[in-house]
Amino acid sequence: MKISARTDYALRAVIELAAAHPQRRSAPEIAEQQQIPRQFLDSVLGDLRRAGLVASQRGVGGGFWLCRPGDEITLADVIQAADGPVTTVRGELPQDLAYEGTAVPLQKVWIAMRAGLTRLLESVTVADVARDQLPAEVIDTAACRSAWR
Repeated sequence: MKISARTDYALRAVIELAAAHPQRRSAPEIAEQQQIPRQFLDSVLGDLRRAGLVASQRGVGGGFWLCRPGDEITLADVIQAADGPVTTVRGELPQDLAYEGTAVPLQKVWIAMRAGLTRLLESVTVADVARDQLPAEVIDTAACRSAWR
């Protein structure tokens, strides 16, 4: 799986907002703290706002904030808001693929991969990352030397 810059920036922006809660953060503050190009961030924040994950207010005392507590927003929520479905194959959902002959079982592999990845991303909230309190499964998996290859 490839993580797009859009998804990476969206996750970093939402994690920054979770860490700042209950205070608001301006787009320039988020861009500076996370080293995200400002124009790209504005676009990403628009996607997150349309998805109902963040809200904003202009003017003095304005800025961005999370619409729900950070422990109710999963990494999967943010990824789907930024880039759509977590796993596609050539731009198609795994359940919509049609293989022939010996490749037929490959569809089940893609579906299982999506399920495993989705399960992991739904088990981690933006508050978990902001507080550096990742689930034990993530910590244990990341501690395996083979995970770093």
